[in-house]
Amino acid sequence: MTNTVVYGIPNCDTVRKARKWLEQQQVTYKFHDVRANPVSAEEIHNWLQQLGIDTVLNKRSTAWRQLSATEQTVTDTADVVALLQRYPTLMKRPLLATNKHYCAGFKEADWRSALELG
Repeated sequence: MTNTVVYGIPNCDTVRKARKWLEQQQVTYKFHDVRANPVSAEEIHNWLQQLGIDTVLNKRSTAWRQLSATEQTVTDTADVVALLQRYPTLMKRPLLATNKHYCAGFKEADWRSALELG
């Protein structure tokens, strides 16, 4: 298996569910706590390129509702990257990265496909 990384925060229920599922599938992965260890601008840019801004940004989150009206209207990729670096809990969690493919949020079928579990 190649490098598989799960981005998220440890106290998120969906992240815990996804990690438990990975362990049940016997998938080796690295957990990246986005609060404790900021994600590089390059990696966030890769997420946005593949998934799109609307998929990566969690506009239903508490963090989103706490942003200013100006911050909520950003559409430029560079501005969104900076926003996600400043407020890492704005990302849809968990985010799976494997083989340069990404899945935002935990959907078992999508993760199974990305991990080539059949």
